[in-house]
Amino acid sequence: MRLGAVAAHFGRDLDRALAKVEGIVADARRAGVDLLVLPDATLGGYLSDLRHPDPSSLPPGLTEDSFEVRRVAALAGDMVVCVGYAEEADGRLHNAAVCVSGDGVLGRHRKVHQPAGESLAYAAGTSFTAFETPVGRLGMLIDYDKTFPEASRSLALDGATVLACLSAWPASVTDRASRLPQDRQSRLFDLYDCARAAENQVVWVSSNQTGVMGGLRFLGQAKVVGPGGEVLARTGSKGGLAVAELDVAAEVARSRRLLHHLKELNPGAYGG
Repeated sequence: MRLGAVAAHFGRDLDRALAKVEGIVADARRAGVDLLVLPDATLGGYLSDLRHPDPSSLPPGLTEDSFEVRRVAALAGDMVVCVGYAEEADGRLHNAAVCVSGDGVLGRHRKVHQPAGESLAYAAGTSFTAFETPVGRLGMLIDYDKTFPEASRSLALDGATVLACLSAWPASVTDRASRLPQDRQSRLFDLYDCARAAENQVVWVSSNQTGVMGGLRFLGQAKVVGPGGEVLARTGSKGGLAVAELDVAAEVARSRRLLHHLKELNPGAYGG
């Protein structure tokens, strides 16, 4: 199986976003990709200010039935594609993702954990649920979700062997380094990707936005990580597609052959 993680910039223009997605999907298809993970907020862009989001310039609210989501599914065809967007439901926006193929929506996730002032723009999700796809049982997280070990662990316990983490992860807004590779958030982004894969013994596919949106500068650093925490393919801070080929079931089974973290959990020792 070939897994692809995307680093790219997406803003408010939905037509431009769809044109870019079409090009990325075409590149991925030429590379033989079976699972493609696009960034958080691919359709409509992310916030421009993380601490004080402007209510007048939020991403456009979409639904699973919106033309844009259906268009991504049509572009996917026999490929499985994860894509982020702002979902409108019950008069609120959710930072959300869907997993689609030409057959329609395979799974969905609303971001649960909210940093800084994101709660002023989005309502929070409430759960993590794995789902079946043509490339195996999959789970999704959205950027800050991966900071919390319980999020990916709950998906692994639900049977997911591949976790897709869609991000719009910026450089530090309080202590920004002059160069992105030296930024504290750059280090944490990579650390979480590798740690979550290794501690759950799963394959981790991490996408991210690039470029600038308002006061936020996104890191890129898309990657595919094996179940031992090893980076199999990655991009830099600019746009790109990281592709890795592996037998997911065999690699997960091999990593769990002697030490099986999920079976050897001892929840009773953790208290309340």
